[in-house]
Amino acid sequence: MKKRGINYTEAPKNISRAITEGEIVADFLPSPEKLVRKEPKIKITITLNTGSVDFFKKHARKNNVKYQTMINEVLDKYVQRYR
Repeated sequence: MKKRGINYTEAPKNISRAITEGEIVADFLPSPEKLVRKEPKIKITITLNTGSVDFFKKHARKNNVKYQTMINEVLDKYVQRYR
């Protein structure tokens, strides 16, 4: 099978121009080591309103994350705001 070259001139003009004249951006993502949370966690028992837990569970399913992680993020943001 022969490989066919891509002809960007068939793309809409603004896309074609962006592809052919654009500049390469250096990697802006953090390294994997910086993505690892280093803050220790502690397991607790807490009683929450059913509606609040249902809300987080629903949105956690949509985003394929754990609902406890979402609740933890909200608490962390609250602490950052009022620390």
